[in-house]
Amino acid sequence: MPAKGKHRRPKSPRFSRSMAVAGTGGAALALPLLGATGAHAATPQTAADSVASAANVASKSVAAAPAAEKQAETKKVTTRTYSVRSGDSLSKIADTQDVDGGWKKLYSDNRTSIGGDPSLIHPGLKLALGGKAAAGSGSTAPKAADKSAAKKTTTASKAADTSTATGFTLPVAGASIGTSYKMSGSMWSSGYHTGVDFVVPTGTALKSVGAGTVVSAGWGGAYGNQVVIQLADGHYAQYAHLSSLSVSAGQSVTGGQQVGLSGATGNVTGPHLHFEIRTTPDYGSDVDPLAYLRAKGVSV
Repeated sequence: MPAKGKHRRPKSPRFSRSMAVAGTGGAALALPLLGATGAHAATPQTAADSVASAANVASKSVAAAPAAEKQAETKKVTTRTYSVRSGDSLSKIADTQDVDGGWKKLYSDNRTSIGGDPSLIHPGLKLALGGKAAAGSGSTAPKAADKSAAKKTTTASKAADTSTATGFTLPVAGASIGTSYKMSGSMWSSGYHTGVDFVVPTGTALKSVGAGTVVSAGWGGAYGNQVVIQLADGHYAQYAHLSSLSVSAGQSVTGGQQVGLSGATGNVTGPHLHFEIRTTPDYGSDVDPLAYLRAKGVSV
C-alpha cells in the first residue's frame, strides 16, 4: 500500500489535453484567418463599386451624345437655303420666305455672296435664310460689285428749271451719272442694268421728264418708294429709291413738276435716283432712258 499522505497527482487524460490545445490553437488560428478574410474581402468590393461608377459615367456620356447630336441637327435645320429666280429681289424673297429682320437681315447674312450692292442678285445665287451663310457658300455669286467701282466719270449737263421746247427735261438737275443703262453682268436678274443711276444726295428734288399721268406712287419692293408716270407719247418714266413722294396715283403732272425727293429706300447701298423709261408700266419693258431724252431734245 502506498505511504499515507502521499498521493500521486492524477494525470490529465491525453485526449482531453489534446482537444483543449487543439481547441485553443484552432481558436487562435481562426481569429487571424477571419481577420485576414475580412481585410481581403473589402478590396474586391471597392473595385466592383469603381467599375459600377465608371459604367454609370460611360452610360451618361453615351446618353448625352445623341442629345448633343439632336441639338446640332436642330440648329442646322433653322438655316435654309434659297435659289434666286428671275425677277426676284431681296425684299420679295424676305417677304415670301418669312425672313425675320426683312431684306436687310437677309442681305447682312449673305453679303459675302451678294457683294456691295444688295440689288445685284442673279438667278441661281444661293442665299441662306435664317442664319449666316457658311464660309465658301454661294460659289455661283459674282464678284463683289460695288456701285462706286461701276460709276462713270461722265456728268449730266445741267438742265434749266423750265422744260425744253418739246416739253421734256432731265429727271434731276446737275447730277453725275453712276451705273449706266444696260451695264451687263450676271449680278442683275435680267442680266443687265435696266435703267440709269443719277448720283444725288438724299432730299434732291426730282422732276417729271414730261407731261403725263401718275399711274403708281408708293412702295415698290426692291425699288423702295417709287413713282411711275405714263407720258403723253405712251412711254412710262420710273423714279426709284425716293425718300418721299410729292404726287399720287391718278394725278396729272407737267414737264419739270416735282414728283418726289431722292433717297436710299429699297435695296441700295447709298442715295441715288434709279431712272427708267419703259414701254409698259412693268419691269422688263425698259428702253435706253438717255437715248429717249436726247430724242426729245434734252441735252445729256
